[in-house]
Amino acid sequence: MKLVVTFHTTADAMAMEKACREQDAPGRLIPVPRVISAGCGLAWCAPLSEREHLGAVMKEYGIEEEALHECMV
Repeated sequence: MKLVVTFHTTADAMAMEKACREQDAPGRLIPVPRVISAGCGLAWCAPLSEREHLGAVMKEYGIEEEALHECMV
């Protein structure tokens, strides 16, 4: 199981990638899995254990997620 963060816009997805690299937060951009419907088609995939850390990074950088999902990727 992985944490999959979806975004409203591609700009938010790209901002997440940049923010996570700057903060050494684990994960990577992936195409949104078929079982999830999302606005921009890109999602951030990371270990479930990083939920709080990623939430803090998004808050600090002003990145708005569409939804947080737990799924097999």
